[in-house]
Amino acid sequence: MGDPATVADVVERIREIDAELPPRDGVGVFNRVYLRVTELVMARLAEGGFFRDDEFMASLDVTFADLWFTAYDASPRRMPKAWAPLFEARDERGVLPIQFALAGMNAHIEHDLAVAVVRTCQAHGRSPTSPGVHHDYEQVNDLLAGVEAEIRRSFLTEVGHAVDDQLLRPVAHLVSSWNIDKARDIAWVNALALWELRRVDFLFDRYAGALAHSVGMGSRLLLTDVLPDR
Repeated sequence: MGDPATVADVVERIREIDAELPPRDGVGVFNRVYLRVTELVMARLAEGGFFRDDEFMASLDVTFADLWFTAYDASPRRMPKAWAPLFEARDERGVLPIQFALAGMNAHIEHDLAVAVVRTCQAHGRSPTSPGVHHDYEQVNDLLAGVEAEIRRSFLTEVGHAVDDQLLRPVAHLVSSWNIDKARDIAWVNALALWELRRVDFLFDRYAGALAHSVGMGSRLLLTDVLPDR
């Protein structure tokens, strides 16, 4: 299919990616989480009344997803820095599914979301401080919180059956170090900063580059090999 133009197109593309990847592929683990979140957003848009501005939120969803698709389609040499750790570690056997999921969410939220907010505001003649923009941004938190809790329960239960208590402690410590609400709060601050810097190209580029680098470092830590060779 061509570039997605609607949220339904986004869901279709994510499902196509899922069909291409084996279950244990770390990239596929994140992609399935992203599919769940996007399906929830699509359902809320179809129901109406959840967001103040459905058109803006649908556009943000498509713009946001495009950054994921760009990373997925990139060659290793052109891989966005925020995404490189996930793609480099995707076949590591000592990395657990929840680590892949959180590393992908880290890259997509802490880097891509800020960029997507700025691009969507520019496309719609809005700003991050326009009425309703931050409200609708916060509405997504409720959806993400439920998905994140579901992910943690599922993956940690799986881990608990696979490893002993001594090994489980460092795993639990590692995955509890990342919090989706804090990640989205940081993403919002970065969106505000990028919005103000957009008038000065070299400052915008420097800030965006530093952001991608720091987010990539965070993902690399989340992808620490925590289990012995199996």
